[in-house]
Amino acid sequence: MGRRKKMVERVTTLMNEPKKIRNIGIVAHIDHGKTTLSDNLLAGAGMISKELAGRQLFMDSDEEEQARGITIDASNVSMVHTYNNEDYLINLIDTPGHVDFGGDVTRAMRAVDGAVVVVDAVEGTMPQTETVLRQALREHVRPVLFVNKVDRLINELQVDSQEMQVRLGKVIDHVNKLIKNMNPEKFKAGWKVDAAAGTVAFGSALYNWAISVPMMQKTGISFKDVYDYCKAEDMKSLADKCPLHATVLDMVIRYLPDPLVAQKGRVPAIWHGDASTEIGKSMAEANAAGDLAFMVTDISVDPHAGEVATGRLFSGSLTRGMEVYTSGTAKKSRVQQVGIFMGPERLEVEKIPAGNIAAVTGLKDAIVGSTVTTLDGMTPFESIRHVSEPVVTVAVEAKHTKDLPKLVEVLRQVAKEDPTLQITLDEETGEHLMAGMGELHLEVIAHRIQRDKNVEITTSKPIVVYRETIKKKIEPVEGKSPNRHNRFYIYVEPLDTTIVDLIKSGDISMNMPELERRQKLIELGMGKEEAKGIAGIHNSNIFIDMTKGIQYLNETMELVLDGFEEVMRAGPLTREPVANIKCVLVDAKLHEDAIHRGPAQVIPAARQAIQAGMLLAEDGLLEPYQKVFVQVPQLTMGGATKELQGRRGVILNMTTEGDLAIIEARVPVAEMFGFAGEIRSATEGRAMWSTEFGGFDIVPTSIQTEVVGQIRERKGLKKDLPKPADYLSM
Repeated sequence: MGRRKKMVERVTTLMNEPKKIRNIGIVAHIDHGKTTLSDNLLAGAGMISKELAGRQLFMDSDEEEQARGITIDASNVSMVHTYNNEDYLINLIDTPGHVDFGGDVTRAMRAVDGAVVVVDAVEGTMPQTETVLRQALREHVRPVLFVNKVDRLINELQVDSQEMQVRLGKVIDHVNKLIKNMNPEKFKAGWKVDAAAGTVAFGSALYNWAISVPMMQKTGISFKDVYDYCKAEDMKSLADKCPLHATVLDMVIRYLPDPLVAQKGRVPAIWHGDASTEIGKSMAEANAAGDLAFMVTDISVDPHAGEVATGRLFSGSLTRGMEVYTSGTAKKSRVQQVGIFMGPERLEVEKIPAGNIAAVTGLKDAIVGSTVTTLDGMTPFESIRHVSEPVVTVAVEAKHTKDLPKLVEVLRQVAKEDPTLQITLDEETGEHLMAGMGELHLEVIAHRIQRDKNVEITTSKPIVVYRETIKKKIEPVEGKSPNRHNRFYIYVEPLDTTIVDLIKSGDISMNMPELERRQKLIELGMGKEEAKGIAGIHNSNIFIDMTKGIQYLNETMELVLDGFEEVMRAGPLTREPVANIKCVLVDAKLHEDAIHRGPAQVIPAARQAIQAGMLLAEDGLLEPYQKVFVQVPQLTMGGATKELQGRRGVILNMTTEGDLAIIEARVPVAEMFGFAGEIRSATEGRAMWSTEFGGFDIVPTSIQTEVVGQIRERKGLKKDLPKPADYLSM
């Protein structure tokens, strides 16, 4: 522990010098070597033994991660590295690579300023590499590249030194192409990765060596020498001459920005307040003496200290006992402990200044994405947007009735720790439904509920999450209140896909200034009056008020929106969430006495008008798709394509590299259950495959009735399909 204590002392000294801080994340496709790389960086900093580095997987501290051999949670560590005889503080986050845990990557990117993108030299850039790079660029996080497993190129693929350089060049070109397509401005501003400039390193995380152009100049070791050492299998000498931690951390310190530089560019991108205010200036300058501005990016539970909120401190300093506001709540909370993470351990410190990543206890009301501040009424940071949506659901029940109250509390806790998880209570069946990114995601969460929270549960088979939507525009429908004194005239129509995309990406929301929102919608082709009348946005649906001068409507609008949101959460056809529709209120007749236009009257009237309208507008289902990427030897390619097409899959692209065929397909999630076993047997176990979220698409008409019937039966709804007349009171 002596080493660790000494490290904490050095860390706390350096925390006060923003110029000497680097906040970085390590991102990559699954199995490209992130955690092994993190291990080596820690060993280099003297925090774990060099002999165990690469095998200890220090950052995978959870037993589930060790058993499965994958990273599930992003984990933080602070360490010190000496560069040009000066000490620098590096706050590092090791992130998961599996697509089911992509939410952790998105959240980690909000906390860091730079990212080390790891790419396997043999496999090259993969789908998830593309996704994590997109997440980094969206959060204005600058990338550098580490090409891992170079030894495999030489010893397994037996390439010569010329071919090796050509292959490595291809990897760099492809990463640059991705950066250029995703963010041309940043690419032009010099964010491309370039071996000659020193922003690319090559090496082997398993064998502790790495090389970059600055390192070659320093040590005199060339690519040819690297090739010879690997051929002779003398990795140890190479690791002694070009240690991985020195190469990679030198690159991080030299080329990735410190908080002073980074926050000038990042704050305007993630905070929409007025930059000329005190807090705006304080954040741009990472001012430790300013008002507090802390963004929560992760919530975890410590059995002794309760909830721990980890996040990025943009302004001010965190100290024990200070009173703070949390966005979205009115009352103040008191900070109990302030600390930093060393992998699985959280170590307390007295004070953490701006520009650092901090762990805080005592913020009971905070959720992921909360803004914590000492300033009453501060504009909160933009909420964190996740790339994919939950597509698979399981029903969760407590094995023993006595555990039921505990299960409710545990599910609330789990949803708070992982915002990509959606927990809902099905009021008709009394089941708790847990929706997540995929089978593995839900399996891991269910296992943790039993292991960490000591609640024995049973889970149903995974079910796919569908969305309801409409196909055409209709005439206004009249919705009457139960007492017949209030009437609403509402029509529905499909919402333009470009507007849907902007709502999903967070570029259009109810939190932004009204003028800015109106301007954006008009540019997208929406009429001026409609853009002006937007009253509510729920998921990817909008509600527009086009009425003029109706008495009392202002007072009842909140209730009308409650009715709208109820339908958007559970549509009339299958009680599934609704997507991509526009509801327009064109007229209303309201009773002059407030007592006759209360919630019990207005909410059903608005709800029924929208439900009937959706059924008249040909209510249909959208199903989630996954993009599937399969690498398989050409001999067994037929088996793989047959397997994909047998699952209603569409082959989008096929390419060959040597004797490998690379198939890119789009397959409905409903057909993907059991795919792992089947693809293995279809290709004699020689296929490698990965998936990413592929959006939603209309369920084919030929199977829609069957799918709707199955969903209604599962939810205990009437067998007969609802008709518009069921919702319109005569």
